[in-house]
Amino acid sequence: MIPEQLLHTYGGILKTYEKDEEILKKNQSAKFFYQIKTGAVKMYNNSEDGKEFVLGYFNDAQSFAEPPLFGDFEYPANACAIKQTSIYKLNKTGFFKLLKDHFDIHLQVNKILCQRIKYKSMIMSEISVHTPEHQLISLLKYLKKDSKHSTGKYEVLLTRQQLADLTGLRVETVIRTIKNLAVKKKLEIIYRKIFI
Repeated sequence: MIPEQLLHTYGGILKTYEKDEEILKKNQSAKFFYQIKTGAVKMYNNSEDGKEFVLGYFNDAQSFAEPPLFGDFEYPANACAIKQTSIYKLNKTGFFKLLKDHFDIHLQVNKILCQRIKYKSMIMSEISVHTPEHQLISLLKYLKKDSKHSTGKYEVLLTRQQLADLTGLRVETVIRTIKNLAVKKKLEIIYRKIFI
């Protein structure tokens, strides 16, 4: 997304987080722009009974937790590394100066945020009224389209547990539903990997 050299120029630092290490906490003030160099991050909330609800997974070259910077509100979720992860941190002042000086990047960030809003809207609609089969196939099609693999086979890089976390389904339901979708030829399972 934002070139590494620009992040350095505006004061960004590269920090490494270990697996399960906390990056930010719900209700903290938003002070940094985060962009992953390598690794993976999970944003999530916990219910009062301790159940985790995953809001999203982010990987190499993706940024996360930007809306609180723009909206000047606290983080609405937690974020942690799900494996060793290197992340560029750029303070809020440097981030806004970078966007002001590079309008093309500002537009790119806005486009990404709009895609996330579209995804969240789609997921809310799918989770609230549709069957598990419909929920999963809609999510998988969205992931394929978002990855720019609109033609040909797309390998789903999320685990069954991660798919369950994103849809609110039980992992057992996800496993059963994926098998049913494979039988109906709506997706393929090759060496335990899912392709659509």
